[in-house]
Amino acid sequence: MKHIGFIMDGNGRWAERRGLSRTEGHRAGVEALKRVLTACAEKRVAVVSVYAFSTENWKRPPEEVNGIFKLIAELNDDYFGKEEISYRVNFFGATEELPASVKNSIKAVAEKTKKNRGMIVNILLNYGGRAEIVRAVKQLVADKKEITEESLSSRLYTGRLPDPDLIVRTAGEKRLSNFMTFQSAYSELLFWEKYWPDMTAEDVESILAEYGKRKRRFGGL
Repeated sequence: MKHIGFIMDGNGRWAERRGLSRTEGHRAGVEALKRVLTACAEKRVAVVSVYAFSTENWKRPPEEVNGIFKLIAELNDDYFGKEEISYRVNFFGATEELPASVKNSIKAVAEKTKKNRGMIVNILLNYGGRAEIVRAVKQLVADKKEITEESLSSRLYTGRLPDPDLIVRTAGEKRLSNFMTFQSAYSELLFWEKYWPDMTAEDVESILAEYGKRKRRFGGL
């Protein structure tokens, strides 16, 4: 598989069922992310994109939002920033609107890993699929370029990366919630019942096996 996307849903509900704070649920979600990335790399997935924080997530309580940002900075410093991690890490979204500490952290990791030859990991942060399309159109208009599917695709955050072959949403919800709106046009969709913090390497193996059973037609026979 070239590209798999994960909508990491259910951290808060996972925590509430255990009498924990939502931030503790997000912390457990970070550990699940590490497991999932390791499993994807072992299965030779080329690109993994994960929905970490949407433009709509600002509506959540400030303590939860701040907790998420703190966890992202910790993930960058304590995991992606390690010498033994070979992933090439990108951050897609309106990152200029993030707190300075987060902006500095993601800039440092993106710079440190840009020459890595391992799996590409895209972290969607302060991201919205519709906003991404609007941004791309504005760039084309400003540059006086013709707007075509190809030119628009080239101005998206994903640029020349392949579109997702499969998008997985956890916690049983059945919607894409503004995730890669343009890129997902022909993606296979899979809605996984587990909450994100419960995800394991075995789940990744099962997900890839399910994808292997599907026949992608792209509108043809």
